[in-house]
Amino acid sequence: MKKIIVAISGASGAVYGVRLLQMLKTMDGVQTHLTVSASGFLTLRHEMQIDREHLEALAHKVHPAHDVGAAIASGSFQCDGMVIAPCSMRTLAAVAHGMSDNLLTRAADVMLKERRRLVLMVRETPLNLAHLRNMTSVTEMGGIIFPPVPSFYHAAVSIDDLVNQTLSRVLDLLGLPQADVQRWAGLPTKATVHDFP
Repeated sequence: MKKIIVAISGASGAVYGVRLLQMLKTMDGVQTHLTVSASGFLTLRHEMQIDREHLEALAHKVHPAHDVGAAIASGSFQCDGMVIAPCSMRTLAAVAHGMSDNLLTRAADVMLKERRRLVLMVRETPLNLAHLRNMTSVTEMGGIIFPPVPSFYHAAVSIDDLVNQTLSRVLDLLGLPQADVQRWAGLPTKATVHDFP
């Protein structure tokens, strides 16, 4: 059984956390642990009109963000990865500076200290120098900064397509197998740069 922590902070892009939970729920042998900040719940309600009960039903276990005594706050809790989707700049800053002031940031700190996979789907633009330095700090500690920047080679026709393609890359980072993922297969074999004006 693989255990994955999904954390949702208050940044715009709540759909990434919800869709990630939906994708993980369909996978055999995966157990999800969810924690959501107070701002995360506000954004979920505003962007997706989703209530707490509906969201929490998508996870196997739910841990309140104020419960820093929860299982996922300890390095002894065996876990295969954590994704903060989306990750606000405030949450990024707390992770970068080891400020474990809620369960999201404490669980992320545990992932870093135990050398486990931590993916932060940071959601902000443009980026100021503090943001960039915090991203560098998390990267140097072993975390993965993964802004949800969509690719367009798969000819998406909807926002759902863009969200799903981005999250399929996140699932790759977690080492979770997926069926029916459209991957880049290269340009047509005879195409060269000289074929285009």
